Amino acid sequence: MQLSAVATRTGSRAEKYRTLAPPSLRNFQSVAGENAIAELMQTSVDAVCVATPDNRHFEPAQAALQAGKHVLIEKPSVLTLPELDELTRLAEEKGVLTKIVYHKLADPDHKKLRTHVTDGVLKHVNNGYCSLLEPKSISGGQFAEWITGRNPSTYVAIHYLKLIDFSFGPDWTLTRISATGQRGLVGSATGTTWDSVQLQVIYTHPDQREAAFDIHTSWVTPDNFPGYVEQEVQFRFDNGVWAAHQRKRGVELTVEDRSPGEFKYTPNYHYNGSFLEPWGERSQRGYGIEIIERFFREVAYVEHGGPATERATRLQQMRALTYNDVTTDRNCVAVVQATEAILAAHAAGQPGSVVLVNTADGGLVQTFPGSAEKQVLYSPRV
Repeated sequence: MQLSAVATRTGSRAEKYRTLAPPSLRNFQSVAGENAIAELMQTSVDAVCVATPDNRHFEPAQAALQAGKHVLIEKPSVLTLPELDELTRLAEEKGVLTKIVYHKLADPDHKKLRTHVTDGVLKHVNNGYCSLLEPKSISGGQFAEWITGRNPSTYVAIHYLKLIDFSFGPDWTLTRISATGQRGLVGSATGTTWDSVQLQVIYTHPDQREAAFDIHTSWVTPDNFPGYVEQEVQFRFDNGVWAAHQRKRGVELTVEDRSPGEFKYTPNYHYNGSFLEPWGERSQRGYGIEIIERFFREVAYVEHGGPATERATRLQQMRALTYNDVTTDRNCVAVVQATEAILAAHAAGQPGSVVLVNTADGGLVQTFPGSAEKQVLYSPRV
């Protein structure tokens, strides 16, 4: 693989990277400014990775697909089902892959959970609780330009939405979504920028029993919290309980004058780490990297995995991978669209709304407490 070109707003980070990268990675084209995306599509890139803020995924992904490029999009893929429909249509029309970066599915803990469910060790999930809390440096520094008018649920609850939908589906149906949250630290207490969000998602199993999942997210945890992020899950089954604390993986570290800034007290080497291998090689490993590498392997298989006459077959094989293909992202995007609508209504003075899924009125229908008013967010079936 070769890094061929990058498109950014200002070009400053691209040029900084060029000075720091190994010589073999410095010969890329950098385009910046208002026409950067269009200029990028005129270069020789074969695949495009979209890593813009959440609410700016759709346009560059659409442009890349229209140009016939394979596309990898950071989660969440898009914010609405009509946008997802358009990307799905373009991927089919252009004969390319469109995938989403659900790197937490490659987390060893999460892979083992799904293994137990698939093997029938854990049977019939009933409910669950997931939490992901990030430090203030995320909302106030590293991603400060992402968060105006945004919420941490769309930003990170999507990890757990996909984990739940992928691990416990696909035979059940998404039923309803509700959410609330708090404001006042990173924005106005009456504004549209949220500090924390509590989301509840309900699925219905084929036997008509419901499964409820509460997902709490925040990006205002104190910066001196022991871990970089606080992540935990608990799922309750008919015959057991699965609980995993993503921060407490068994490693604690303190280095004088270098912790917790450079070296976290509870590092997560599963996600991303630099290692000296036993055989002397230095490597960068972890599920955050491996899931991106996997995308390029899938692209390479489509384009170079056999005779050109069999490309269509290889393309369908890679599209059938339900962990990351755009065609299997409907439930996750439905929850994202519903959450955005619920929080927007809350900020406008109508808290407590609920979005119902696949009713007689439409695929996503927002209802309001004490009112007969209904808002159809998406008409077709989810």
